Amino acid sequence: MNKTVKTILILVVAAAAVYLLASKVFKNEKQAQAATGGPLAKKVAVDVYVVSSTAYQNKITTTGTVLANEEVELRSEVAGRVTGINFEEGNRVQKGQLLLTVNDEEMRAQLQKLQSNQKLYQDMEERQRTLLEKDYISKQEYDQVSNQLATATADIQALKASLAKAYVRAPFDGVVGLRQVSEGSYVSATTPIARIVDVSPVKIDFAIPGRYSHQVKEGADITFSSEGSPETYNAKVYAIQPNIDPATRTLQVRALFDNKNQEVRPGAFVKVSLALKEMEEAILIPTEAIIPEATGQKVFLSKSGKAVPQMVKIGQRSETMIQITEGIAPGDTIIRSGILQVRPGSDLSIREVRTSEEVL
Repeated sequence: MNKTVKTILILVVAAAAVYLLASKVFKNEKQAQAATGGPLAKKVAVDVYVVSSTAYQNKITTTGTVLANEEVELRSEVAGRVTGINFEEGNRVQKGQLLLTVNDEEMRAQLQKLQSNQKLYQDMEERQRTLLEKDYISKQEYDQVSNQLATATADIQALKASLAKAYVRAPFDGVVGLRQVSEGSYVSATTPIARIVDVSPVKIDFAIPGRYSHQVKEGADITFSSEGSPETYNAKVYAIQPNIDPATRTLQVRALFDNKNQEVRPGAFVKVSLALKEMEEAILIPTEAIIPEATGQKVFLSKSGKAVPQMVKIGQRSETMIQITEGIAPGDTIIRSGILQVRPGSDLSIREVRTSEEVL
């Protein structure tokens, strides 16, 4: 046997050995996949859920913001030098309480002058009226004095209105925030003085999907929790926006919380839960069992050990469950996991069976 033939024989024997080894490895992998329910298994391993009707109260969970009951930035209506500050930062104030005074000396002097002129015109008017009653003067002469008195009175009223603007008063009961001016500083209508906030009660501002707009009413109860706090609080809906926002398709809702102990601060981020209408008999299934399709929603039923597709119509949704309004009935068994490997008619190997009592 020459050297070339010998080499060819060695290569053939090596190729045969490699083929046998590869066949053995493939066979072992196939057996392992079959044992673990892999893609080459005869049966698809799935978890199932047995459908039953149950009482259900749908809840909307959303986020919101805490708003002050009333809030305003204090400013002076007239320009001038601050001559008096009558509040402490962070203190409560009452409606009408004097908080700040702008220099009013010039207006007070003008007021005194006008009041003196008014007294003079009053005396003149009384004398002219006496003379008119005795026909010593004409009606025209009396009217001139009377008009002067009326003008002086009107000027006093106008000046008093301007003088009142030199005193910044609390527009409502609340807490004054940080002061932005000092005594002796010059302020104008654009100068912020301080912010006054009414924090008892507070408003909880949130939005819900527009499809639930007919289910929420004034007087409805909500629960909410503030960011960073484990406490849960109760509030009551008092106002609802009359229209759905066309941009977001949501409905704006406001609730009122008494906040007597000032636990919640305006501006805080809150998580809101709103309970909707309770249903005595509802069919609920896990949300992961739903398969979206172009024509609607689909689930896979387990019937006689095989996967059977079924189109369904869905209703309300919670975080983990979804209501089925049409397509399945109590007693049906649906596939809730392993759905990606399931095909119509697939043989099923059921690993776990769960019911509504275990899920809800």
